[in-house]
Amino acid sequence: MANFLTSSIGRKFIQSVSGAFLIIFLGLHVTINFFSVIDTATGSFGAADGLFQLGCNFMSLPIVTIMTPVLALGFVLHIVYGIYLTYVNVKARGGVKRYEVAGKAAADSWSARNMFVLGIVILGLLVFHLTHFWAKMQLRELTGSEAENPYMLLCATFGKWWVLAFYIIWFISVWLHLTHGFWSMFQTIGWNNQIWFKRLKVIGVVVATLICIAFCAVAVNAFIQANFLNPGLAAA
Repeated sequence: MANFLTSSIGRKFIQSVSGAFLIIFLGLHVTINFFSVIDTATGSFGAADGLFQLGCNFMSLPIVTIMTPVLALGFVLHIVYGIYLTYVNVKARGGVKRYEVAGKAAADSWSARNMFVLGIVILGLLVFHLTHFWAKMQLRELTGSEAENPYMLLCATFGKWWVLAFYIIWFISVWLHLTHGFWSMFQTIGWNNQIWFKRLKVIGVVVATLICIAFCAVAVNAFIQANFLNPGLAAA
């Protein structure tokens, strides 16, 4: 077992499994956050019984409170371990070279050649994100304090244009990372025949696009709410 984990295949396997945590983590959060966009469409934005508020209440359930840090840990492990693998690969080649991947399709992908840079950007903005939302909601609940109103927090955060710009850069980086990482994850565990390889690449683009468009919609919607539709929420 130890030999497997330290082998090239084992290291890729760990990175693939932790990548699955990343996808689940993003999928769960974008679903809850997108409820705020639905609330706008139904005229329930800011309401105590709005879907977004109900989604935040769901995230406060004990089982979810435990599951979320586990998924987040897998997320962080994926990025940190990716940095470590890049270091190992560079050291093994005796210098700074771009990450080499097997197969022409992978080698021609910009995101495949720059996964390390994308990982750094995603990790840095993840810390930025945690200070805006997790620290003011889940962390407060864990410490017995009252969490901030989620609608007000959305508006107060995304109401600033420069914050919105930072997040959009983050979402684009996530999209680039996922479009390569999704099919690469399945390729590592053996789904690498020609038929499934093409399908997984398409599915990966679709999944990454849906996640990132939904995140962008949440951020832009909150910006519009804060500056045009419900400026009182951002000022509260």
